[in-house]
Amino acid sequence: MSIRQASVTAPVNIATLKYWGKRDKNLNLPTNSSISVTLSQRDLRTLTTASASPTFAEDKLWLNNKPESLDTPRTQACLADLRALRLQLEESDPQLAPMSTWKLHIVSENNFPTAAGLASSAAGFAALIYAVAKLYELPQSHTELSKIARRGSGSACRSLFGGFVAWEMGSQTDGSDSQAVEVAPLEHWPSLRAAILVVSDAKKDTPSTSGMQLTVQTSDLFQRRIEDVVPRRFDEMKKAIVAKDFAKFAELTMKDSNQFHATCLDSYPPIFYLNDTSRRIIKLVEQVNADGVVAAYTFDAGPNAVIYYDEKDESKVLGEIYKYFSGVDGWNGKKFDDVAEEQIPGVSRVILTSIGGGPQVTSESLIDEAGLPKSAKSV
Repeated sequence: MSIRQASVTAPVNIATLKYWGKRDKNLNLPTNSSISVTLSQRDLRTLTTASASPTFAEDKLWLNNKPESLDTPRTQACLADLRALRLQLEESDPQLAPMSTWKLHIVSENNFPTAAGLASSAAGFAALIYAVAKLYELPQSHTELSKIARRGSGSACRSLFGGFVAWEMGSQTDGSDSQAVEVAPLEHWPSLRAAILVVSDAKKDTPSTSGMQLTVQTSDLFQRRIEDVVPRRFDEMKKAIVAKDFAKFAELTMKDSNQFHATCLDSYPPIFYLNDTSRRIIKLVEQVNADGVVAAYTFDAGPNAVIYYDEKDESKVLGEIYKYFSGVDGWNGKKFDDVAEEQIPGVSRVILTSIGGGPQVTSESLIDEAGLPKSAKSV
């Protein structure tokens, strides 16, 4: 059987300047630009194998060992774009296998909870796009591929890069300039660390897509945000990253997280992504920063907290977090002397990670010789 395949891993990214709201739903064009930090794939990643064969009867996808549908408008748009690029190569070189006409089998797995506010769709679509691009041997740059990933999941475009990434909203109606670009590579600020407090690994009550639509339609605060606040913060945050100014980076990150959730609350009816545990974590970070800013919290569309800090401040930041969450899993052997009598409830585990690189090609395959998923893995 003639089966071609390629495997890649792709990272999670966590926005420090949030993307929320679309000016074009079909093309996934945002109402504002955004900035994110790519996290290490040692701790959070999607592994995807894409395969193609003239013997496959239909496109198929398996996610975390379960069949999933590829027949969604977003996914079909991504695959159509990738097949069109492959067809261009085939038309210029008749010796190439006609993979643009072959069906695809795609197998993907995450090593973190799916749809729980940990950017699983971003890593997932980035891995899918990059795996098929490698399978098709496409010459397009990561920025060009980011435009395709954006159509699958807006924030996925940022997972095509490591380090610090900007998603430029663009102005063209066809989305040709709405793309991800590198602000600074991993090597620019390698000492940046992140502690993720997993408050819930359940699916969100309000999915991001429907939440965005409601906010755009009903929030007055949202209009001020996209017209004035975010454009200003976009430039300020890029400057803070280039200067490695943690205090300014932290201030902007926390303010933007707060305002994002304020626009959700300003929606009608209101959207609640934070819970009581989330709010206690915010107070905890304020406590850590009482004598100077050394930590920055941010929350995406979910209750899970991501806390950024620099490696030199690890003992102070993690020591304070450990005090209230010493009993949960994920500390990887780290221990601190001070433990509070009353622990903060509601956190199931801690994920200690760092800034990371972009997608990587890997020899690890999830597809067997028959073009089907290999035996179930622990994820």
